[in-house]
Amino acid sequence: MTYLAYGVVAWVFAVGVYGAIVSRNLIHLALCLTVTQSSTYILLLTLGYRHGGRAPIFKGVKLGTAAVDPVVQSLTLTDVVVSVTVIALILRENTNYIRSIK
Repeated sequence: MTYLAYGVVAWVFAVGVYGAIVSRNLIHLALCLTVTQSSTYILLLTLGYRHGGRAPIFKGVKLGTAAVDPVVQSLTLTDVVVSVTVIALILRENTNYIRSIK
């Protein structure tokens, strides 16, 4: 199961990087960077997954119950925020460029 997830991560990353390399449009580049960033979400969630694990909410749960790693989940949320910020900056630069050539 985990090897499949790592293969998916590598494939999605390769598709995103290839698209970013051959891109001639800033909007296409932003979309390719989003795809590349999605591979990091899959990687982080794969690393934090525990078979049979539950959500990391420990109120009313027996001691020793398996739970997924909450640090990895918070890193994934941080990664989403950074991705949205980078895409917003790229799109803003695209609109500035379009306005400057008119």
